[in-house]
Amino acid sequence: MFFRIFDRYLGRQVLSSTLMGVLLLCGVMVLGNVYKKLDELLGGTQLPFSVIAEFVALIIPFSLIFTIPWAFLTSILLVFGRLSADNELVSLRMTGWSMPRICASVFVLSLALSGVCYWVNVDIAPMAKNRMKMLFYEVALENPESLFQPGQVLEKVPGFRIYTGKRKGRALTDLTIIEMEGTLAKRIVRAERAILETAPGVLDFTMRLYNAKIEAISHKPDKQVDKIEFLTAAETALTFPMSRLRNSSVKVNASMKTTSALSDEVDQAVDSVTRLKMNSKQVSQSRTELHKRFSFSLACFTFALVGIPLGVTAQRRETSTGFALSLMTATVYIGFIIFADTLNDQPGSMPHLIMWLPNVLFLGIGGWLFWKLSRK
Repeated sequence: MFFRIFDRYLGRQVLSSTLMGVLLLCGVMVLGNVYKKLDELLGGTQLPFSVIAEFVALIIPFSLIFTIPWAFLTSILLVFGRLSADNELVSLRMTGWSMPRICASVFVLSLALSGVCYWVNVDIAPMAKNRMKMLFYEVALENPESLFQPGQVLEKVPGFRIYTGKRKGRALTDLTIIEMEGTLAKRIVRAERAILETAPGVLDFTMRLYNAKIEAISHKPDKQVDKIEFLTAAETALTFPMSRLRNSSVKVNASMKTTSALSDEVDQAVDSVTRLKMNSKQVSQSRTELHKRFSFSLACFTFALVGIPLGVTAQRRETSTGFALSLMTATVYIGFIIFADTLNDQPGSMPHLIMWLPNVLFLGIGGWLFWKLSRK
């Protein structure tokens, strides 16, 4: 009975601290990145609250990938640091308890949290990233006028840079439209006003321009301006290729694919989306992403084995000490993951094996430290 009481006590202490840490860290990460990511994805587009709420909900799975292991590690360091400082561990050891028995509930909790991390890494996060990628395309398709914000330049439509002076509904005034060909300006259109027009079932939308002044620019082979032709038009129309926007928005990379699709790509070297033959770099990207999901899922168990000896050795109550230790440990661990990710298109560097290096390293160090702690 006493064993079960202590197990519940220790497990509850670590779990409650972990949940508090996850909530705090998620709040910091989500609030700190949501507006930045919204601006990267949607520019200055004004969106309804429902879209913003969905975007925030899609960011949460990405934060959980990092916040669950980090919060768990911090919790272990703080809880075991307090137990050590209060000599509670010494009392338990004097009754004949071994360190593995004392830490049993924590290791069970680490396996449960690793299962949660596996679910997030394998299923939830790729699905959320795929959905997030589609948001801009869907907003542009359903409500194209929302893209044109007064006093801002729209750069999300492929091949165009569009400045809008004022907007009222689908009526725009004081427009400057630069049509690009690569990095060069192909045509510059300035119009006093314009009306956006869409047709049911048609992806592209049309901008009907009034009192437009057009500069058609041609370039020499060395990209220098060859000549400029000036035209005027009382009324003209310009079509925006939303189909090109769809192709750029819906493009699927390895991190957005399901785990089963990545596994098939590694085995067959055929892209699961386009059904085209993949080269060695593309296969390496899929293999690295696949191993990343499995490797990162073990972070909680790895941190438990490392965190317990570190927490006991620190023997201090200060929250800052535990937080600093957790920050350093998590930074080193994630640093290996990021390093391997940067090499994902270099099969000769074996990035998929580097993904497992932090687990091997920390499990080895943690196992040695735990063994030394158990022999004291």
